[in-house]
Amino acid sequence: MNILITGAGGQLGRDCVDLLAARHTVYGCNSSQLNIADPEQVHELLHTMRPDVVINCAAYTAVDTCETDTKACELVNTTGPAHLAENCKQVGSRLIHVSTDYVFDGNKPVPQPYTENDPTSPLSAYGRTKLAGEEHIAAYLDNYLIVRTAWLYGMGGKNFLKTMLKLAVADPQRTITVVDDQYGSLTWTKTLARQIEPLLASELAGIVHATAEQYCTWFAGAKFFLEAMDIPFSLAPCTSEQYPTPAHRPTNSILANNRLKNEGKHVMQDWQQDIIDFVATYRPELLTEAKATT
Repeated sequence: MNILITGAGGQLGRDCVDLLAARHTVYGCNSSQLNIADPEQVHELLHTMRPDVVINCAAYTAVDTCETDTKACELVNTTGPAHLAENCKQVGSRLIHVSTDYVFDGNKPVPQPYTENDPTSPLSAYGRTKLAGEEHIAAYLDNYLIVRTAWLYGMGGKNFLKTMLKLAVADPQRTITVVDDQYGSLTWTKTLARQIEPLLASELAGIVHATAEQYCTWFAGAKFFLEAMDIPFSLAPCTSEQYPTPAHRPTNSILANNRLKNEGKHVMQDWQQDIIDFVATYRPELLTEAKATT
């Protein structure tokens, strides 16, 4: 299968390229190689390459910055997916687009998860632009799959777990304050890449949820990760009110992977197992990187 992966410089894009290149012809483009907000670039590449599948991992994910840099956020998260969808339709490519839990308002009582059929109501510019991207894709294409995920981490970029590790390594005696009233599922990008593979040639269309199973708070997730890393650290829980941010984040980001399970295509695992496997695979590299950036 001939596959184009956009956003290949990010953590999910890198894992998708690494995993799929073993069995497919993969062309990964980072943002400097393909600006999905540029209609001419998108048209030229897709009409030249004519891929069987486009996996769009490109996104403006600086959630707080999105509140002020709204134009750039909209270009990447809304306009770019629209260009991809339009050209995928023209050349007959399937589009798999990665979206987010931020399309929901998070007001469901914990631990009730959000399903693919729940109404959307984003709280932030990031969530609104990602939802608009979903809507453009649905308007242009029939052969598409929107994969909503959440709380991603991997080796290929910045993420919450790496930030926690960097802070702990820099000063093990410093107490790191972490939000303990937002709930979701820390999801390893390598596991998500494994989940995407069986969806490439499937007949699934529309929206699926794909996060790690079970849920935690940011505080509980950080604690579990740092304990798995077997390093000294000090954490203290706080509320969202005590840790204000420019973007309003959902309290409940728990997603139910219902469609994947119903279709027999579910490969996601518990968030704790994801972290255990992540640490077992990358602990030396994680420590080296954390020490180098302190």
